[in-house]
Amino acid sequence: MTLRKALIVGATGLIGSSTIKYLFNDPAYSEVTALVRRTPLLKNHRKLKEVITDFSNLDKTLSTITANDVFCCLGTTIKKAGSQDAFRKVDFSLVVDVARVMRKQGAEQFIVISAMGASSSSKVFYNRIKGEMEEALKNLGYPYLRIIRPSLLLGKREEFRLGERIGIIMSPFWKLFLVGSLKKYCPVKADAVARFMVKVAHEEPIDGVYVYESNQIT
Repeated sequence: MTLRKALIVGATGLIGSSTIKYLFNDPAYSEVTALVRRTPLLKNHRKLKEVITDFSNLDKTLSTITANDVFCCLGTTIKKAGSQDAFRKVDFSLVVDVARVMRKQGAEQFIVISAMGASSSSKVFYNRIKGEMEEALKNLGYPYLRIIRPSLLLGKREEFRLGERIGIIMSPFWKLFLVGSLKKYCPVKADAVARFMVKVAHEEPIDGVYVYESNQIT
């Protein structure tokens, strides 16, 4: 088996913190590089290589990094970012910039967290930015682009989010009524999304773009 190298961005977030653990435990990866704003943020591991950055000059930061697979778990909210412009910088600009530079560095596969309902023509700002991000990634020439669109994420966060707290409480009831075509609206655990990211990275690749809706996350 040929060992692979992974780059993960957003490794300390809700999904990213689980994704990096799955990468550590995956024998297919010999090295896992994580972009972080400060160190030490992650527990030391023999596979781990931390790169500190403020994300202001990704061309320079990523110029010495090589990876076969890029796992992008970047994401915020308008409330946390402070403005729509700040939100767009994280969920669009940073994602696309990382993908652009790493494609130049020879990355073959880009796996990214988007959102259910993502569409560049959406009237909802959040979904529109996610859709624009997806469209921009499709133009970067990756042999394998995997886009994952989870619904409401469940998991332990540092900050309180009322919608997610309600989702946790109501989750057992939604599973009873959201069946068939409605199943994709069920909340999904962040850890399940992380596990799915690493799982699909191993799927037999056929050149092209793969979009996974929330009900496909297993």
